[in-house]
Amino acid sequence: MPPKPIDVLFLCTGNSCRSITAESILDRLGKGRFKGHSAGSHPAGRVNPYALAQIERRGCPTGHLRNKGWDEFGGAKAPVMDVVITICDLAAAEVCPVWPGAPLTAHWPFRDPAAFSGSDAETHAEYAAVYGQIEARVKQLVALPLETVDLKQQLAAIGA
Repeated sequence: MPPKPIDVLFLCTGNSCRSITAESILDRLGKGRFKGHSAGSHPAGRVNPYALAQIERRGCPTGHLRNKGWDEFGGAKAPVMDVVITICDLAAAEVCPVWPGAPLTAHWPFRDPAAFSGSDAETHAEYAAVYGQIEARVKQLVALPLETVDLKQQLAAIGA
């Protein structure tokens, strides 16, 4: 029987762009070794269409992606996360719930593409740039030899 995947929860404020993107990328690149999840401290109520366009452009399914709050992962019946990564400075500064299982935590800051203002083409380019930054860090995570590294230390290094 293959080992259980490492469950990683990506947190941001709205769970509409960056965390959803990170969840999708980890699911694609994790190849069964990792399982991505995402949530927001103050969910926006929808997934950002520019983020969905970037995810779809890379051939990833989006039908399962939904906007959700972090309470979904903080209760007694919640799935136990192995790692929780904040990906925006606002979420990192908030008092997070107590996560079941005492997961490893890290902070990987990314600028918020939803705050960008420009033409449609410029906005797509901004989302593509942030997608690329998130993908680069997720690639570093999935490439780690998990059996031989200090995961907490490596998570911090990836976010630096």
